[in-house]
Amino acid sequence: MPTVSVGRDRLFKALGRTYTQEEFEVLCFEFGIELDDVTTEKAIIRKEKHLKDETCEGDEEVIYKIEVAANRYDLLCLEGIARALRIFMGKETTPIFTVSNTSAKSMHKMHVKPETAQIRPFVVCAVLRGVTFDEARYNSFIDLQDKLHQNICRKRTLVAIGTHDLDTLEGPFSYEALPPTEITFIPLKQDKSFRADELMEFYQGDLKLKKFLHIIENSPVYPVIYDSRRTVLSLPPIINGAHSAITLETKNVFIECTATDLTKATIVLNTVVTMFSEYCQKKFEVEPVEVLYPDGKTMVYPDLSVTKMEVPIKEITGPIGISLNETQVVPLLNKMQLQSEKVFADGETRILISVPPTRSDILHARDVVEDVAIAYGYNNIPKTKPKCHTTGGRQPLNRFSDKIRAEVARAGYMEVLTWILGSKEENFKKLNRSDDEKKAVIIGNPRTAEFEVVRTSLLPGLLKTLKHNKDHPRPIKIFEVGDVVTLDETRDVGAANNRRLGVLYCSGSSGFEEILGLAERILKVVKKPHVEVETKLELSHEPEFFLDRQRNIMFSGRCIGKLGVIHPVVSWEGFDISDPCSFLEINIEALL
Repeated sequence: MPTVSVGRDRLFKALGRTYTQEEFEVLCFEFGIELDDVTTEKAIIRKEKHLKDETCEGDEEVIYKIEVAANRYDLLCLEGIARALRIFMGKETTPIFTVSNTSAKSMHKMHVKPETAQIRPFVVCAVLRGVTFDEARYNSFIDLQDKLHQNICRKRTLVAIGTHDLDTLEGPFSYEALPPTEITFIPLKQDKSFRADELMEFYQGDLKLKKFLHIIENSPVYPVIYDSRRTVLSLPPIINGAHSAITLETKNVFIECTATDLTKATIVLNTVVTMFSEYCQKKFEVEPVEVLYPDGKTMVYPDLSVTKMEVPIKEITGPIGISLNETQVVPLLNKMQLQSEKVFADGETRILISVPPTRSDILHARDVVEDVAIAYGYNNIPKTKPKCHTTGGRQPLNRFSDKIRAEVARAGYMEVLTWILGSKEENFKKLNRSDDEKKAVIIGNPRTAEFEVVRTSLLPGLLKTLKHNKDHPRPIKIFEVGDVVTLDETRDVGAANNRRLGVLYCSGSSGFEEILGLAERILKVVKKPHVEVETKLELSHEPEFFLDRQRNIMFSGRCIGKLGVIHPVVSWEGFDISDPCSFLEINIEALL
C-alpha cells in the first residue's frame, strides 16, 4: 500500500493540536490508516545517498510515514490526511466543492485533434485561481502528482498529469499528436531546446524519466499540448515545458491530464483540484475548462458533482454484526466524509448518502459498510461465534501432486526445489530452443539477468541443480514437482499456470530405460482400476533431446509429457555437465 511522508509539526498544526506518538498511532488505527515509520529528513537523505556520516544536507524535522489504503487517492498528501482526520474527529464538516460560474465565452478551451486517438485519446483540464503557495505546499503539490503517477496512473501509462503557470500561457489550448521531428521545445529544468526524438535519447540516462520513455517512444506520433502561441505546455507522459513551470510565485494553475482511460483521468483531476483548492482565493472553488473533441462532442471538466446512493439500514448493520438505528448510522457516515440522511422508500428505512468527488473509492453498498465499521470502531464490534461450521481442505491438485511426489521418491529419486524465475538464456538458448516471444512471460524491469522470465519447463532448474552437484556419486536421480507458466490469450490475465513433474537421471549411461520405467509406473498407478486407458509413446522433435532418443507420452489420446536423452549441446555446452542425462516431464494436471 502507498506510504505518504508528511512533516509531523505541519500535520499537527493542520489538526489543531499536538499528539504523542502513541496517541497519533491510536488515532491512525481508529481511522483505518497506519503510522508506518518515524524518521527525519536528514535520515531519509542519508539513506537515499547511502551516506554513513552525519555531514549531509537536510534538517532534523520529524517525518511521519503513514500507510494508507491503495484506493484512497484523497489520502496521498498531507492536505487530504489532515482534512479526513479533522472530519473524523468532528472538528469540521465535509467541504462542498464547487465549479465557478464561468461564462462559455470566457471559459478556457482545449481543442483535441483527431491524431491523438492513435496514442492517448483523452484529456481533462481545470484551473485553480488565486492559489497561495509556500515551500511546504508546493512540495506537497508535486509529491501528490508523483504518488498518483505511481498509483492510479500506473506509472503514467493510463494517466499523465501536467501542471502549469497559467499566467505564462495564452488560450485556447490544443492537444495534438505529431511526428517527433516536428515537436521542439525547452523541457523542464533544461536551458536549451530539444526535438522530441532527441529528447528521448537525452533522457535514456535519466534514472527517473527513462522508465516512462517506452510508453510513446515507438509510436509514429507523440502527444503534445500547445497554447495559442504554439508554446509547448507538455510532452505527455514524459516532461512538461520549462516555459510554464510552476514556482512559489504562481497564482493561477492550469492542470491537464492526458489519458488512455477517461474514468481514471477524471478521478486524478478531481483528486488534485479538491486537495489544493483549499489554498485558492475562493476556497474549494475550481474554474472549469471546456474540452472540444474532433467529432463535435464537448465536455466541461472537472465534474465535482455529488453522487447519490440509497442503502437500506439492514444492509449496512447486518454484515458488521451490530444493532444500530438510522440516527446512529448517519453520524458515523458523516465522520467518514459521507453526508447522509434518513429516508423512507419501498416500505423500509434507507440511508441516502452523498458521495463527494474525493471519495472515488465508494462504488457499492459494501464500501459504505466498511466505512461505518471503521467509524464505529473495529474493537467495539462484539465477538460472536459463526452460525455455520465449515472445514477447510486442500486443493485436489495439491493432494494429487503429493501422491506423485511420494511415488517418485519411492523409486529412489530425491526432490529438489528450484526458482520459478530464470534467465532468457537458460530458458531458450541453453536448451537449444528458439524464442518466438509467444510462449514465455517476460518480467518487466528485472533486478537481475537471472530472473528475466517465468520458466516454461522444469528442465533448466534441474540441470542447474545437477551442475552445482557434479561431485555427487553417480547415479544422480532428482525430481521436482512445480508450476510452469506460459502465455495464453484465452485467460483473463494472458497467461496460465501448469503443474508438472520433472525427473532428471544422470550416470555413466543415459539411463533412458530408467525414466521410461518411471513414466510407465506413474501412468499405471494413476489409472482407475478395471478401466482400460490407451498409453503409448510417439516420436517427438524437441531440440533439447537426441533426435532418435525422444518420445511424446500419449495418454487417452492426448500428449501429456515427453522424455528423452539430453543432447550434449544442452548438457555439456549449456550447463557444463559431462555425463549423459535423461529427462522426463509430465503434465500432472492432465492426469488429475
